[in-house]
Amino acid sequence: MNGTRQSRDVDASPDKDEQNELDALRKRQRQLSREDESTNRPEKSGSSESEDARLLVPSTLELGAGAVDRYVMSRQIKRMQEPRQLTFDDLDERRIIYPESPNRDLVNRFRSLRTKLLEISGGNNFTLVVTGATDGAGSSFIALNLAAAFAFDQSKTALLVDCNLREPSLHTMLDMFPDTGLTDFLEESDYDVAKIIYPTGIPRLRLVPAGSRRESPAEFFTSFQIKLFLQSIRRRYPDRFIILDTASISHSPDARILSDLCDYSLLVVPHGKATPSAVEQAAHSFDPEKFAGVVING
Repeated sequence: MNGTRQSRDVDASPDKDEQNELDALRKRQRQLSREDESTNRPEKSGSSESEDARLLVPSTLELGAGAVDRYVMSRQIKRMQEPRQLTFDDLDERRIIYPESPNRDLVNRFRSLRTKLLEISGGNNFTLVVTGATDGAGSSFIALNLAAAFAFDQSKTALLVDCNLREPSLHTMLDMFPDTGLTDFLEESDYDVAKIIYPTGIPRLRLVPAGSRRESPAEFFTSFQIKLFLQSIRRRYPDRFIILDTASISHSPDARILSDLCDYSLLVVPHGKATPSAVEQAAHSFDPEKFAGVVING
């Protein structure tokens, strides 16, 4: 498949009609909550407003708090546009998993890793730093396929962020030629985050590429803007899993800096190419409470 310039993430935010619908449903949910609190009070004779309100939005009562948001978000996810879609041959060539892939062993390995991470998080969505114990560990391969595994779920979305500013590779692996990316957002305080979120050709999976400026990665990742960036992408889709691919922990402080801002960290070790002491030293670079574990690649 020939590389093409990518369109922006046109589905990143709800449109005006959806926002109005969300506001109306939230208002109705608040009304129902007030009515629930007053169920023990004597009801005035002839009044049936409470019953009518309950019949209007039964899903709110059945699914509990937050149901309105989940309902609207699921509609947004279904409407996510894919300007292009990678074929099965494209995915096989790039060693990217997909539900129908004939390489069941590879698919099952990433499904298992996804399940273990969900167990750690209690089923909640999270931000995850993926880094190599050494250069050439294959952290980008792991990050991409793990994100693809999360995107298998039609009620969830995944976002890959290429934080390897020295040697970014995710856009190449996905055959993309983006104009802007992470560093462009980090350099401008009023930059719209939607401008740097790109469809990947894989349903429900988006990419934030490294960007056009990569001179001082450490300065980018210690700035207030990186915190603002993470807050912005967390809020766009409440059920989105966010995976940050970084340079190896052995040659850059980036992974350690970013791990302080994220929920979990995952260390990728190349099979037979790292000593036990090197792996132990790399693992000790992370907060033990946030360290999700080690993946052997190869």
